Amino acid sequence: MSLKDKINEDLKEAMKSGDKVRLETIRSIRALILEFEKSGSGKTLNEDEEIKLLTSAAKKRREAVEQYKAAGRNELAEKEEAELKIIESYLPKQLSTEEVFEEIKKIAGEIGASSKEDFPKLMPAAAKTLKGRAEGKLIKEMVEKFLQQ
Repeated sequence: MSLKDKINEDLKEAMKSGDKVRLETIRSIRALILEFEKSGSGKTLNEDEEIKLLTSAAKKRREAVEQYKAAGRNELAEKEEAELKIIESYLPKQLSTEEVFEEIKKIAGEIGASSKEDFPKLMPAAAKTLKGRAEGKLIKEMVEKFLQQ
């Protein structure tokens, strides 16, 4: 089942259940999908594009949570966190820090990266392999940590 179909099914369920936060979040994801389809870029909504849309939406929610907490607006931060959890439910399971580090060790072994000079070689490979399963910031931190050993 494609993301678009799953979103449409979940939208119906959210309307029936009356869960306002879930309904709003699913509508925002649906709007992203429709915007992508009508952008005229000629791209089709494949799994990579779906992950990119959802990752972007999740990142915006994380940033909003930080900003609301810094401003002392905890009720808004809680709403954004709830939306983030819903968005993350559509993303592939996120890897833990340890799992990301292990994956990076494996990738580094395959491409022969071992020093700081290999960062431009290792980072793109790690980002491509872990796309959608880990945040870019975490991948970068783990690549740097691995190369400092």
